[in-house]
Amino acid sequence: MRRFGLLLLGAGAVAAISALILRDQVSRHRRNLFSPSPFRRLAALGHLAGEPASVGAVTLLRDFRAWEARRLLRGRAAAILARMEDELRGRVTSS
Repeated sequence: MRRFGLLLLGAGAVAAISALILRDQVSRHRRNLFSPSPFRRLAALGHLAGEPASVGAVTLLRDFRAWEARRLLRGRAAAILARMEDELRGRVTSS
């Protein structure tokens, strides 16, 4: 019985650490969206493209699109933004 308790405690600790690492990675990718490096900005857009649509992500992408000077990155952001806006509209319509 004691081993089982220790096993559960270990699994809980691993889950908590994993959640903290995941939260750190998400916030780091969002910060890199406004990085001076275009490669980091592109990587951050790739990360955002894999996220589900949310009002926060749409707002962030709108700000990025207005800020970004490179046409290629603005276009990538616009495509992701359009997908997310359509996804959010679909949720509102189906509710």
